[in-house]
Amino acid sequence: MTDKTNVLILFSDEHRHDAMGCAGHGLVKTPHLDQLASRGTRFTKAYTPSPICVPARASLATGQYVHKNRCWSNAQAYEGTPTSWGHQLIRQSHRVDSIGKLHYRGSDYDNGFENEILPLYIRNGTGWIKGLLRDHEAVLDVSAYTTEIGPGENSYTDYDLEVTRNACDWLNDAASAQSDKPWTLFVSWLRPHYPLTCPEAFYELYPLSEMDEARFMSQEALPQHPVTQTIRRHFNYDDCFDGQTRQIARASYYGLCSFLDAQVGAVMNTLHQTGQADNTLVIYTSDHGDHNGDRRMWTKMSLYDESARIPMLMSGPQIPKAKTVETLASLVDIYPTVLQAVGAQDDEIDRPGLSLQSLIDGAGEDRAVLSEYHDGGSPVGMFMLRTDKWKYNCYPGYPPELFDLAADPDELCDLSQDPAYSEDLKRCHDKMCDLLDPAEANDLAFADQAQLIEQLGGVEKIVNSEEFDHTPTHSG
Repeated sequence: MTDKTNVLILFSDEHRHDAMGCAGHGLVKTPHLDQLASRGTRFTKAYTPSPICVPARASLATGQYVHKNRCWSNAQAYEGTPTSWGHQLIRQSHRVDSIGKLHYRGSDYDNGFENEILPLYIRNGTGWIKGLLRDHEAVLDVSAYTTEIGPGENSYTDYDLEVTRNACDWLNDAASAQSDKPWTLFVSWLRPHYPLTCPEAFYELYPLSEMDEARFMSQEALPQHPVTQTIRRHFNYDDCFDGQTRQIARASYYGLCSFLDAQVGAVMNTLHQTGQADNTLVIYTSDHGDHNGDRRMWTKMSLYDESARIPMLMSGPQIPKAKTVETLASLVDIYPTVLQAVGAQDDEIDRPGLSLQSLIDGAGEDRAVLSEYHDGGSPVGMFMLRTDKWKYNCYPGYPPELFDLAADPDELCDLSQDPAYSEDLKRCHDKMCDLLDPAEANDLAFADQAQLIEQLGGVEKIVNSEEFDHTPTHSG
């Protein structure tokens, strides 16, 4: 790194790991992300700490897993504690701003940014409270999701265009500012998160006649675990589609990935035009993935790679070009990455992350990363441990799952009940217990949520509260 390295974090919402040309997708057109990958390093096995928005973003900010920061659900948002990487930088006189979606509690808290431009917080400061009712099925009407598809304009798209314009203006201003400290800018878009209404020019990139089909659609390939089956019942979008509308929705998602790519391209062009690219570390990643119809599932909220695995690209000073790193990575790695890049000091709190720079240099080859889900649709906490070879899923009170991702990358063959793999199962469970006690974390999540349900007026009041399927761009 140079003496003055800026950091530009480009963050999207619900971008699955393989929906990029540079990830080998045969259809999805992402020329700007592909260019970012060719100029830098792509981390091919990156995971979210939680396959839903609010908890994932709290972990990104704090460098802590969900069970540590206790932002369990989309109604339990970040409120400025634990300390974020932004707090650390501001204390050391760095400029730290955000533009776009935060999905934190609100503006009344010190969120770790000097300026929050176009911030989007959880709705009304309370978020998706119906997800707190985890023993109630069908708390969400899924029908709107399946009608808001195809070409057209949408407030999410309009919001993202404003984020892009503000980010370009910010970079132009930063280029003319005089400072002996590097800046850090967090730019956060809504897309390709649904509604799956896509600008026509991007939708037309994916004619239905050329579209691929959703994967793992046969009865034998569908999720077999009772907890995942419960999730599917709660969020049964797929039954609302027919063959054609399913393909329209899938094409719309691809088109929104291309729209998002265009926003990245606009910001990167401004970074280069203003002469700041040579001393700026650029990180692109997303909060979680999206099934996009695979396994007859939509959106996220599972431990499958379609949902829990994310894109992660990095370019900048001393970052190898056109390189791929297969070492496991996580959003909790962003915290040490930013601090290392700008030369800032950290506190003494133990965090699980490793800087992405260190992963490039060979660190973490035997590490494991964690993902958790404690929100609507799940009767119990869902805990995923990913090692280089294995994915181990723990559901307290239910049977586990064990997938050999080297032999079974599609996660179709659960080995957990095969005696031949009992030692592997135990090793994975013991490794998970090095990071957390899943039963203890599950109990803590339910206790915190029971307390919040009471504060919100009880179960009946939540059941009768206004319903929404995604955060509006202008929440109260």
